[in-house]
Amino acid sequence: MVDYIVVGLGLAGTSFCETLRRNNKTFVVFNDRSQTSSRVAGGLYNPIILKRFTLSWKADEQLFYATEFYTQLEQFLGVHFNRRLSVLRKFASIEEQNLWYEAADKERLKLFLDTQLVTNDNPHLNVPNKLGKVLHTGKLNTSLLLDTYEQWLVEQGIMHYETFDYNKLKIGSNEVVYGAVTARHIIFCEGFGLTTNPYFKYLPLQGSKGEYLIIESKELKEECLVKFSLFLIPLGNDRYKVGATYNRGDRDNDITLWAEKEIINKLNTLLKCKYTIVGQEAGVRPTVKDRRPLVGKHPQYPNMWVLNGFGSHGIMIGPWASKALFEHIEMQRPLDKEMDINRFLPN
Repeated sequence: MVDYIVVGLGLAGTSFCETLRRNNKTFVVFNDRSQTSSRVAGGLYNPIILKRFTLSWKADEQLFYATEFYTQLEQFLGVHFNRRLSVLRKFASIEEQNLWYEAADKERLKLFLDTQLVTNDNPHLNVPNKLGKVLHTGKLNTSLLLDTYEQWLVEQGIMHYETFDYNKLKIGSNEVVYGAVTARHIIFCEGFGLTTNPYFKYLPLQGSKGEYLIIESKELKEECLVKFSLFLIPLGNDRYKVGATYNRGDRDNDITLWAEKEIINKLNTLLKCKYTIVGQEAGVRPTVKDRRPLVGKHPQYPNMWVLNGFGSHGIMIGPWASKALFEHIEMQRPLDKEMDINRFLPN
C-alpha cells in the first residue's frame, strides 16, 4: 500500500511528486515518455503576457512560490537548472513604449515592469527603439530537471517505465489497485495524453503544438531573453532556442518544415549576424479552451484525480497547482473554482 500512484512525469507530475516527497507521502510513478512538451519547453518563467502587457493568470501568486520551490529542489537534487535571466521586450513603436509605461503604473504590474527602458547595445540585434525589461524572470533547463528527478525516482525503486493500461486499473471505494500496487489515490498528470484517458477524456483539452529551432551564432553574444514576435532564449555556448510556434491543428511531436520556415522568417527580422540551425524540437502543449488548468476529482470516483492543462505556463503553475491539489486531498481545502474540473461536469 502506498499513498499515491502518479501517472505521467512532465512538469505537472514532477511538481506533484516533489510535493508528496516533502510531505512524507509514499508514491510510485508510471511514465512512458510519450509526451514531450515539458522537455522541449523554452523553460521561461515570466509573469507578463508580453503581447498585451498584462499579468498572466494568478502569476503574482504563482511566481514566487515556484522560484522558491525550484531553489529547494536544486538543493535536494544537487544540480543547477535555474538561471535568473532578464526578459527584454522589443518595442515595435514609440506607441508601444507608451503602453508599457501605462501598464507599469498599475498596482499588480509595477512589481514586474521596469520603468527604466533599456537601450540596445548589441550591434547584431535589429532593435531601433528601446526595450522594456521584465523583472523576476528566468529560465529552467527542463530536460536537466526532469532527467535528474527521474533518476532519483529510479534510485528509490519507485519509477516504472511503461504505458499505463487503464483496463488493468481496479477502483475500490477507498483504494485503487494497479498490478502489484495498491494506493489510496491515483493522480493523472499525462499532458496531452489525457485525451486517450477513458476517465477524463470528457475534459476539453485542446492541445497546441509548439516548435523551436536551436541555432548557433559565434557573433551574437546575447545574454538576455529577447521577446520579439518569438522568444530568443540563450542556452550558453553560443547556442539559442528560438520559438515557439502555435499550431492547434497538429497533434503529434514531429518537427515540420512549415515551422522551420516560419521561425526563420521571423528570426531574420531580429538578427543582423550569421547563424546556423543545429536542431529543431516539437511538442504538444496541454491547452484548454478557457485557458485555465484542469485540476480536481473525478465526478464518479473519489480517489481519482487529474492535474493537467497548464498550457505554456507549466513552470509557474506546476508547483502552485500541485500544492493546491495536495492540500485539497489531504486537508480538504477548496480548489480555486477557475481551475476546478467541476466547471466541466459531464452530462
